Amino acid sequence: MQQLSITKTEYKSCAITGHRELPKNLSKEKLKADLRQLIQSGVQYFYNGLAVGFDLLTAELLVELKVEFPNLHICGCIPFYGQERYYSAEDKRRYYRVLEECDDTVVFSSEYQRGCYFMRNDYMVEKADLLFAYCLSKSGGTAYTVRAFQKKKGKENVRFFV
Repeated sequence: MQQLSITKTEYKSCAITGHRELPKNLSKEKLKADLRQLIQSGVQYFYNGLAVGFDLLTAELLVELKVEFPNLHICGCIPFYGQERYYSAEDKRRYYRVLEECDDTVVFSSEYQRGCYFMRNDYMVEKADLLFAYCLSKSGGTAYTVRAFQKKKGKENVRFFV
């Protein structure tokens, strides 16, 4: 199992981005350990888009970690009201549970409009010091966010979940 490498303590905020489809063998324990390491290295504020898949899973794990780290702060970055409309019943329950635990929420549009996901992603790129990503593709929103973050903040400020 590869260890997440982060030693810089000037990272105070981290954006989360990842694919909606996750492999069945994805290790929640490793993911939680990586998130714990980010927190222990100084990250206190997490920006999360709350999309199905990696975003929602990391948000749930961050909520669990708030017990251990009470200064942890989660901001739900929602592209538009009703984002969860097409989620499965179980994912809707998960979304609402996490949303209740978010310390802040930012909503970018009152309804779906072209570009609202990019607005959300660009906001997280602008706000965060570090990006934690699960990205296996060169196209799509996750890849866009990784490229935008690397361009604006440098490749050394991106960590990948592997």
